[in-house]
Amino acid sequence: MNGSTLSAITLQMGLGLLLSLLLGACGSDAPARTEAAAQPDADPACTFTNPIADGADPWVVRKDGWYYSVESSEDGLSVYRSETITNLKQNEVRVWEAPDEGWNQTHVWAPELHFVDGRWHIYYAAGEGGPPYIHQRSGVLQSEGADPQGEYQEKGRLYTGDDLSAQTENIWAIDVTVSRIDGQLYAVWSGWKANQPDDATPQHLYIAEMENPWTMGSDRVRISSPTASWEQGTELDINEGPTMLKHDGEVHILYSTRESWLPAYRMGQLRLSDETADPLNPDNWTKRGPVFQGTDRVHGTGHASFTTSPDGTEDWIVYHSKKTTEPGWNRFIRTQPFTWGEDGNPQFGQPVPPDSAIAVPSGQEGCP
Repeated sequence: MNGSTLSAITLQMGLGLLLSLLLGACGSDAPARTEAAAQPDADPACTFTNPIADGADPWVVRKDGWYYSVESSEDGLSVYRSETITNLKQNEVRVWEAPDEGWNQTHVWAPELHFVDGRWHIYYAAGEGGPPYIHQRSGVLQSEGADPQGEYQEKGRLYTGDDLSAQTENIWAIDVTVSRIDGQLYAVWSGWKANQPDDATPQHLYIAEMENPWTMGSDRVRISSPTASWEQGTELDINEGPTMLKHDGEVHILYSTRESWLPAYRMGQLRLSDETADPLNPDNWTKRGPVFQGTDRVHGTGHASFTTSPDGTEDWIVYHSKKTTEPGWNRFIRTQPFTWGEDGNPQFGQPVPPDSAIAVPSGQEGCP
């Protein structure tokens, strides 16, 4: 996300410098094809290097032969269209401007673009002001037609509190993602518990059924808290940036943890016990991690989305990383392929070092 939850960010930035000393090597399982070095006689036009762009919180979806990505600014949203994963920021269209007043007037964070029930929907977080960023809530835009770069209508703010029927307090929420599990549409997001001091609480992952793409259909259920040692930071304990990833009938949630402004930002995984298990039962989710984290050359890896190569034969992760080890949110966007282990878990390996040649996605036009 663009920023995080605490007013103490600016007060505690100095502590973040110490955390860079703690950055370790990647602790995930056996590496996938992450180096992907070009052969000496390879066509340079068929390789690329990371990073691929400036930016944060990348969200990429492939449909009808195009890659669409969405990006936020302080006061609006843009959708891009590209033929390749490695050059995403093409053909920009500004699709939404934040209003001059109201709950979503500024600090627009971490949008996601989803095609649900024949329309495109953009899920985003925004607030009335900040820092401190204590006002963030989540909203939905719906496309008027089938064009992701066309006109959108505001569908309002999602209910992310604890009592849907009574519509009690709408609690802080960011990074909403949606997907169907066994036919039912669900939303997953990062939020706070009720009755916690403003800007002084850990961030947790919640899930709820959806009645339709802009309306919650059940009370929220907490399915993850930053309780593992590899999730706990020096300044704040965070679970955020969830994304659902499906493979061979299995459902996974990949998410980010540790402080987003520090080099130890990394990714964890939740796995549903089986495809028919109730996602609203926290006992049906198994945690694993860290599954992807930085190295001495790539820092603060997280907030990923997932897509495939043009021919559909490869899986790719698109993620951001910090530009330096200094505390802050100046970040690059990176991408690389990943594979799957025999145990059914994604294998991300390590972040490909800067300037290392990577073969372009399989099926990219003009390359073998």
